[in-house]
Amino acid sequence: MTEIKFTKQQYEDLVKLVYLGTWMVNGIRTDDVVEKYEELEQYIISFANNFDCGKFIEYDAKSKSYFHNTDFEQDEELERYRDEYDDECLWDELIHRLARRDFIIAHGESAIKQMNWKERLLKEDPFIEKYADEFNKNGLEHLEIKLMTPE
Repeated sequence: MTEIKFTKQQYEDLVKLVYLGTWMVNGIRTDDVVEKYEELEQYIISFANNFDCGKFIEYDAKSKSYFHNTDFEQDEELERYRDEYDDECLWDELIHRLARRDFIIAHGESAIKQMNWKERLLKEDPFIEKYADEFNKNGLEHLEIKLMTPE
């Protein structure tokens, strides 16, 4: 076994990084949690008292597991990173999904399947640019949902 040494600050940063990674991977999951990351996080945070960081981590004897307390989860730095990540994901997904929809409408799925990757990129890029420019300039201001009424 190899030993790695950390300063208190490095350990705190590692705990935050592991928390953010586990949050990204498992934060959206309920039944299909990726256990290997949960287990690694449990291992890492089990050393909190060794680094005088026990004020952020609590142990639940009933479940035999460690967890981040509210003070840790409401840390301004962590909240900022989560918000930035969520914000970036929202815009990126919105741009690319709308662009893909319009690209398929314009060219058809079968024609797109016949294109090589360069042609696909060249032909889809204008749709991506259109939405990127729109959302960069106007945010959601011009976005509307058109509800279809059943006939």
